[in-house]
Order: sequence, then structure tokens, then C-alpha cells
Amino acid sequence: MGKLETMLDYTIEVTNPGEPSVVTLIEELDAYLTALYPAESNHLASIEMLCQPHVRFLTARTEEGERIACASCFLYDSYAELKRMYVRPAFRGNGVAFALLSHLEEFAGSRGIPYLRLETGIYQAEALRFYEKCGYEYRGSFGSYPDDVLSRFMEKSLQNAQPRTNEG
Repeated sequence: MGKLETMLDYTIEVTNPGEPSVVTLIEELDAYLTALYPAESNHLASIEMLCQPHVRFLTARTEEGERIACASCFLYDSYAELKRMYVRPAFRGNGVAFALLSHLEEFAGSRGIPYLRLETGIYQAEALRFYEKCGYEYRGSFGSYPDDVLSRFMEKSLQNAQPRTNEG
């Protein structure tokens, strides 16, 4: 028996993180993460941080206008960092996370950034599998992150990246 495919029409767009519908998404993500990890293991980017000029913030919006997902990319000199990746649970499994990540990888790569890095937690097995599937490899801590037994750090080279599909 084959996998049941669902079709979801959505648009990926650059969005102001301060919009009320986006703030609601970020609050949902914060509630999820604060239930999983102690405060010292949560490295949350604030709305103010997301509004900085070196940050690209994206959302996915349904045809009806509902914001269902978000993700951002912080650009630095030698790498970019993925932050605030979140897809509402009811919309997972429809390729939304893959689309957001692909847009941010393309954005960073087109600016000559060689690597996209991220930090996520050990209790987010689904996220870890997703990043592995998308070609991310484990690495040590980076930037100002402390070594934390609850964190996992990953990186993907954006140089010579092969075109990808949402298959497999």
C-alpha cells in the first residue's frame, strides 16, 4: 500500500517577523521549546534579532492567508545560521520545511556563504532526521554557543551543492 499524499497549496515569502500572525508562530515555537529544555539550553532569537538587516525571515502562508511555518537565516562572514524553523504540527509532512530550508540555502549560497549551520536539541528527533536527510552533518559548537549536552550542532556545505528534490 502506497503512502497517502496530501496536497497543500502554500506560498513562501519574505515576511516581517513583527507581524501579529508571525509573532503567534514564534510564541508557539517558544512554548514547545521551553517545555522540552531548561532556559540555559534554549537559544531563542527574539523578534528584535529577527528584524536585523543581516537576517532573512521567511514564512509559509496558505491560499487562505494562514501563516503555517517560519524559518530564518542569519548571515555572517564565513557562515549562515538557520534559526526559528517551525511548521505547525497540522501542516507537517507536506514539504513545507523542505521548501523553507531550500529557499534559505539558496539565499545564503547566492551570497557566497560557504556553510549553513544550525543548533537544535536532542529531544527533537524528527528535526534531526530531517536535517540529516537534507545533507546536514554533525559538528562541534560554533559562534557563541556553549558546549551543551542537550544541543546538537549541524552544518551543510553550500558550495557545489547539487540540486535536490523532495524525494527520498
